[in-house]
Amino acid sequence: MIKPFNAGDVTIGGDALTIIAGPCLAESQELCEDVAGEMRDLCRELGFNYIFKASFDKANRTSASSIRGYGIEVGLQIIASVKALYGVPATTDIHTAEQAAQAAQLVDMLQIPAFLCRQSDLLEAAANTGIPVNVKKGQFLAPHDTKNIVEKLEYFHSNGIMLTERGTSFGYNTLIVDMPGLEVMRGMGHPVCFDATHSAQRPGGAGTTTGGVRESIPAMVRAAVAVGIDALFLEVHPDPENAMSDAATQWPLARAREILEQVATIRAAV
Repeated sequence: MIKPFNAGDVTIGGDALTIIAGPCLAESQELCEDVAGEMRDLCRELGFNYIFKASFDKANRTSASSIRGYGIEVGLQIIASVKALYGVPATTDIHTAEQAAQAAQLVDMLQIPAFLCRQSDLLEAAANTGIPVNVKKGQFLAPHDTKNIVEKLEYFHSNGIMLTERGTSFGYNTLIVDMPGLEVMRGMGHPVCFDATHSAQRPGGAGTTTGGVRESIPAMVRAAVAVGIDALFLEVHPDPENAMSDAATQWPLARAREILEQVATIRAAV
């Protein structure tokens, strides 16, 4: 039995699929507004819930010279203003326990990065905010290993728990997705999300940046929706090739309808 929870006015784990989408990095106010507005309208048309996502800081970049973003003060304000403008819930990732309370004042769900998914202090701080916590499964973990993450968050009395699949390390610079693993994680009693764009990455595969195979995203999305998920995570950008982060795998905003219409068709069938 899945335990649904609310992120703002969106119920995750209910009848409707939730789309969590936005640019990887809050590059600018204008960019975030453009993406959020179009994604909100498209999700409404197709019957999906929508949550806006952007990062205020990319703290795990491959190279020290990579752009990280505006930081927590300015970045959170951009995210909060987009949330208010379009009347949608928002989420962002945190990297330290100290960031949890500050971010929770302005967003509706906290995201724990995959590399930090087992950090007890970070999980506890996120749970203590009283808003839901979405944990990305580490690339180094098997699906059944996420049981320990769930039990930690339950011990810390988290007000809503979700696990996100984002690929598993398979040799050097390569990720694979274990689709049956989605059922394993969902079997722990909490909603499960599939992060399609990060699953298409090739970590460190471009030397000083992370590479990826963007055109593999639709196939993985179709498979995950067919297996059964509660939320779909997509990083979306109007000009991915010139994005400040994850340029190889962000999905083009102009093609968002293409992929979400496929999701709607498969979702209806299953």
